[in-house]
Amino acid sequence: MEKIRMTTPIVEMDGDEMTRVLWQWIKELLIEPYVDLKTEYYDLGLPERDKTDDAVTVASAEATKKWGVAVKCATITPNAQRVEEYHLKKMWKSPNGTIRRILDGTVFRAPILVKGITPYVPGWTQPIVLARHAYGDIYNSVEAKVKGGDTAYIVVCDGEGKEVSRQTIHAFKGDGIVQGVHNLDASIASFARSCFNYALDQKIPVWFGAKDTISKTYDHRFKDIFNEIYASEYSAKFEEAGIYFLYTLIDDVVARVMRSQGGMLWACKNYDGDVMSDMVATAYGSLGMMSSVLVSPDGKYEYEADHGTVTRHYYRHLKGEETSTNSVATIWAWTGALAKRGELDGNQSLVDFAKKLERATIDTIESGYMTGDLIPMFHRDGVETHKLNSRQFLEKIAEKL
Repeated sequence: MEKIRMTTPIVEMDGDEMTRVLWQWIKELLIEPYVDLKTEYYDLGLPERDKTDDAVTVASAEATKKWGVAVKCATITPNAQRVEEYHLKKMWKSPNGTIRRILDGTVFRAPILVKGITPYVPGWTQPIVLARHAYGDIYNSVEAKVKGGDTAYIVVCDGEGKEVSRQTIHAFKGDGIVQGVHNLDASIASFARSCFNYALDQKIPVWFGAKDTISKTYDHRFKDIFNEIYASEYSAKFEEAGIYFLYTLIDDVVARVMRSQGGMLWACKNYDGDVMSDMVATAYGSLGMMSSVLVSPDGKYEYEADHGTVTRHYYRHLKGEETSTNSVATIWAWTGALAKRGELDGNQSLVDFAKKLERATIDTIESGYMTGDLIPMFHRDGVETHKLNSRQFLEKIAEKL
């Protein structure tokens, strides 16, 4: 059988631990026998990031800006224990954070639906795509402990240091805490456009909520920017596509989502997205069954699995012990990147192969063959479940290609 040819490379970002092992097996068993795979390879494993002083992460992001499509393996963000374990020079920053900053991207996460795995919210029959604004708020905050008798202010100075405005936050009669957060119009606008573009691509409506009735400047700015950009740039396109944009209060959005069938893009501010993405993922069944893509406003795509490096399984793997590690989200990272590369290059054979691999994966699970984490949540009349180890699961999928 002649392999599918590629004309433009995908940026390949290798990773850490058990997901790095699965990464190689996925390529070996599910992709390379059928595709003449063309990638520009970057090793984002922790040893290489340490060796290059994290320059390899920056280089991979710049390559993504050049080629337009990347696929990323899960990576370690080191803490103090990891610094000691890997003998690192320093506690390197999250590679995901670095890549998001360079691409100015928005992360979109969606569940991978399989018959037999029912969401904990039974009405959710369609995927909910959650978009998280990955800038500002408490994640770029300044905090301080305050003594009783102190007064905290918000003070704004101009470029020369001259005070422009001063507002009292609180005059403390007892000990307390204070926090300062910020955001940028340009970042909010970038987030809005990324959401609207993704929704047009997927033909789904956009729901966005904030608390502008309470936060009359901060949250209201999010509301204003979303509404202005939608009205001036996207309303006609949405009408033509048969979709819509809804802005309402965040608590109303949550209530609407819980009552819905799914099938929308739920845009969230940074903290809301942090919390709600885990809630949505858990409600649909598993982080191992979530797709994730970082999309920049100028149309660059980085696909990845929405989970960690599965450290516990990796240590067992190193001992020669059998593991049963869910690789579905990592497969979806590859299929997403291959399909987008094919779409951008006009390579329909590559797009069709990516969809065929996704269908083969779903068919394997729906026929009762899966990794151990899925067995407790799988219930389908007349289907007997079979627990497969990490490699056996991939081999079973390959039988359907």
